[in-house]
Amino acid sequence: MLNAFRRCARRLMSTTTSATPTQPYPFSKLAIIPPPPAPAPEPTKAGKGLMPYLTQRLLPPEKLALLARFGRRHPEAIRPGSVLQVTTRHAPAAFTGVLLAIRRRGADTSFILRNVINRTGVEVQFFVCSPHVREVKVLMRAGGRGTEGRPGRRMRRAKLFYLRDAPDKMTAISAGLR
Repeated sequence: MLNAFRRCARRLMSTTTSATPTQPYPFSKLAIIPPPPAPAPEPTKAGKGLMPYLTQRLLPPEKLALLARFGRRHPEAIRPGSVLQVTTRHAPAAFTGVLLAIRRRGADTSFILRNVINRTGVEVQFFVCSPHVREVKVLMRAGGRGTEGRPGRRMRRAKLFYLRDAPDKMTAISAGLR
């Protein structure tokens, strides 16, 4: 009995395999050792090919300034409930609406504007760092801080999606503009 156990244990712990090495391992991709990575080209090792690569991916200064205004800690931060006018390079050339929400994701930050046009609610999502967005102008600012735009009421929510179901509140916000 003990010898049979030893033989079985020796067979289980053996490192030799009966499979041929050309046959792939059929059970798990994690067990396969990947090939070594290709060596980097010489100019990149010296740092010469790095700056053209980075300048293609870095944001221009005007987009960085606009991105900072959508942050939480900027002194002239744009808050939900503000009335904004966004000028774009394509149709619609200019869209004015109440800022419902800001989605902060670094360079992928976006915001949603809502307006009622011909008794139909229209919402448009704009990406702050998009090359299509030319200018974002604050017509009436929520919270009343900062120098740009007229002061309005401070909203107590970060996302104002309840304005979709309350058109009277929506018009009250944009009526302060007139």
